[in-house]
Amino acid sequence: MFGLVDGNNFFVSCQRVFRPDLNGRPVIVLSNNDGCAIARSNEAKALGIRMGDPAFKIRDIIRKYDVVVFSSAYSLYGDMSARMMMMFQSYVPEIEIYSIDEAFLNFSGMEHFNLKEYGSLIVQETTRGTGIPVSLGIAPTKTLAKVANRFAKKIKEYKGLCIIDSEEKRIKALQMTEISDVWGIGRRYSIRLNKIGVKTALDFVCLPRAWVRKNMTVVGEKTWCELRGEPCIDMELIQTDKKQICTSRSFGKLAENLDDISEAVASHAASCARKLRDQKSVAVSLMVFIHTNNFRPDLPQYFKNIVIELPVPTNSSIEIVHYALIGLKRIFASGYRYKKAGVIITEITKESAVQGNLFDSLDRTKHRKLMEAADKVTDRYGKQYLKLGSQGSGNNKVINMNQNLLSPSFSSRISDIITVKV
Repeated sequence: MFGLVDGNNFFVSCQRVFRPDLNGRPVIVLSNNDGCAIARSNEAKALGIRMGDPAFKIRDIIRKYDVVVFSSAYSLYGDMSARMMMMFQSYVPEIEIYSIDEAFLNFSGMEHFNLKEYGSLIVQETTRGTGIPVSLGIAPTKTLAKVANRFAKKIKEYKGLCIIDSEEKRIKALQMTEISDVWGIGRRYSIRLNKIGVKTALDFVCLPRAWVRKNMTVVGEKTWCELRGEPCIDMELIQTDKKQICTSRSFGKLAENLDDISEAVASHAASCARKLRDQKSVAVSLMVFIHTNNFRPDLPQYFKNIVIELPVPTNSSIEIVHYALIGLKRIFASGYRYKKAGVIITEITKESAVQGNLFDSLDRTKHRKLMEAADKVTDRYGKQYLKLGSQGSGNNKVINMNQNLLSPSFSSRISDIITVKV
């Protein structure tokens, strides 16, 4: 049996752990630059606030119902996620961390356990131990565990736990699940399936297997099998290396100056280089892009990118930033007000499989040692203390994100720890 466990309204719940006065009140968390709602408490959902609603469009609701609004605080969420995952690991032999707020649990070898009692124990102890309410779905396959998790979350009487352990429960669950809500189906396939009369997960599993294989490839066929109770998606215990790395961000204000945008591109390039080093990979080429705000038709628009082939594949921040800035200078055009810039590592290969260049004059051993030392300093003291000069001081108000409603990092910054008065 597999389990899918996740934190309810995770970002909001992280805030409530340290602000219990917010329990029962409508709370939302906004995306980067305080753009749109990306997490909502049940009270906020009841007010009609939808996922992705732009903040400026729900301003009246926020004001009228005294909705509490937070900027994204990813250091807080990352730390709380690590605590939650650590607790999950103590209950089962294997877990697969699927996202910041959810994980698959493998109950193989635990057939003699009473899963109803044990599942309730996981829900109760994790909620008590982290302060974050969690929901757990248990079923014979990972896809069915996802289905069960939805019911665990939605139906209050289940108290955070739903188990699909019989044919009768499986059929009923599929009957009550819209095809668009099935893990692995996606928007494009759900529209196509709706057109041929497939509205629910049960309708889907009634399709001939050959039709699914022909029209939805082997991935769709796996989903079809899993919904029928046949496990064919294994636990992924080893995180696979990324085949593409992208770092980008919208600016806090529209930027016109090349120096401002250069700081942003240098920071994104350095971030990409660090991710490459973490997975022992190197970049073969990279792409730099900049664009204006296409939601401002009153301003002239400009979208441009450029791919730079690196002379020798590398993961050195110094080299990657250097070539990213060369790319930026080639595509930058003055007279525009830019909204976003980014760097994408478009080709990645293993660090151990680099082919040298006969004319390469760079001391790569020295670079590697320098990067190793820099990474150790960053890991110990934080990334704000050691960076390349081209990344700037980090205080650039033009390119920095708007985080006007940022909460303290209660659990990851010593100065933000709560003081308890007795």
